[in-house]
Amino acid sequence: METIVVTETLETLEGVKKLSLGKPAVIQKKNRIQVSNSKKPLFFYLNLAKRYIKQYDDVELSALGMAIPSVVTIAEILKKNGVATEKKILTSTVEMKWETNGKTIQKAKIEIVLGKPENSADQAEAAAAAAAATPAEE
Repeated sequence: METIVVTETLETLEGVKKLSLGKPAVIQKKNRIQVSNSKKPLFFYLNLAKRYIKQYDDVELSALGMAIPSVVTIAEILKKNGVATEKKILTSTVEMKWETNGKTIQKAKIEIVLGKPENSADQAEAAAAAAAATPAEE
């Protein structure tokens, strides 16, 4: 069994040895979302990313294999709606072992870092003004 440690900075790694009690520890950032195709719907991850951007000013979306199009879709929706701007995109391959036969396979991996737009306060004011200027439909 492994221990998962959630941290904002890598400075807290010294305490990890005490927490893990000799077992391997996995370090995970607080603002990282690992997207899956099969576990949750797309809009769950979209709303979570919006919340992380408000809370942490940026979010890292990560996916393997067939979940990559979901991450790209989430990032594009957030950018189109003015919620986020693209900071960095990383692609790589990772080796994984099948549990049943022990074969090693390579999977594509993507990491997209999104941040708050520079003029997010201006956009919020403009959206509120536009909503107030639009007459209510009856």
